[in-house]
Amino acid sequence: MAPVAIVTGAGSGIGRATAKRLAKDGFAVLVNDQNAAAAAETAQEIAAAGGQASAKAGDVSREEDVAAIVAHAERAFGACDLLVNNAGFVHQALFVDLEPADFDRMFAVHVRGTYLCTRAVLPGMLARRDGVIVNMASQLGQIGGVELVHYSAAKAAIIGMTKALAREVSNQGVRVNAVAPGPINTPLVMRISEDWRKAKAAQLPMGRFGEPEEVAGVVSFLASKDAALFVGQTLGANSGDVML
Repeated sequence: MAPVAIVTGAGSGIGRATAKRLAKDGFAVLVNDQNAAAAAETAQEIAAAGGQASAKAGDVSREEDVAAIVAHAERAFGACDLLVNNAGFVHQALFVDLEPADFDRMFAVHVRGTYLCTRAVLPGMLARRDGVIVNMASQLGQIGGVELVHYSAAKAAIIGMTKALAREVSNQGVRVNAVAPGPINTPLVMRISEDWRKAKAAQLPMGRFGEPEEVAGVVSFLASKDAALFVGQTLGANSGDVML
């Protein structure tokens, strides 16, 4: 029986690339996205390539949606072995122009969503003493970003959550890590202004943005037995924007 992965926000970009890579690695993948058509398209691409996938739309910030996503995965494939908390979005604004609703929605999707999805699958992982959780952070959670204060803060919270949870559960067979990509050529990043993107590319030691498949490869590694000693880590696929 194939191991089971749930990938949130897998309708496009990093999420879609990750779902396809995990299917290639042998996982049966539950593809989640708020956009039902996009989730279905990713699942269809996986199936066309010979993999196993099922799509389930839902908003990860809503507890009832998360319960439905996990239940769908369990009915289709079985208990979740790997959770990739990838769902997210970008909204650009100067801090003085940020509305409370903008700030709250940013934390609802990124931070509450990561919490709710993890909360839904972790008891089963702990009972089996086996499981992997990979949280999608950002290098902006480490260094901050102009006009992206709320996004940077949410991603920093995910990094902190990753470290704290890893300290709680790593001795019970569950590994928790994060990936902090730099700017990646995804529809999400393309929504940021062209001026911002040009300025950012000029700052990068590599001089280029990454590709979704390059981040998917990092998730694949963290999901593998080769990453057995990685707990509470944040791996930076960031074109050299952050060097630790």
